[in-house]
Amino acid sequence: METLRDKLAMERTKLANERTFLAYVRTSLSLIAGAAVLFQFFSASASYQAVGWALCVMGIVILLVGSYRFRSVRRSLRSERPS
Repeated sequence: METLRDKLAMERTKLANERTFLAYVRTSLSLIAGAAVLFQFFSASASYQAVGWALCVMGIVILLVGSYRFRSVRRSLRSERPS
């Protein structure tokens, strides 16, 4: 039998998973925004272009990793829930 304490703990865990995903999204968007700034203001320099592309790739990779981890934790939480 699932108690109120267990239900609330599960809800807190779900919310923590969502907050962690949002942190991944925020980090990803910050890296991509930094790359956009480099592209906009330092377009003449090849080294800044390379750093900008690296930031873009890192931002996309972080978003993909965050999405994967969010879905896997959510799936794990759903499978551990007693019926």
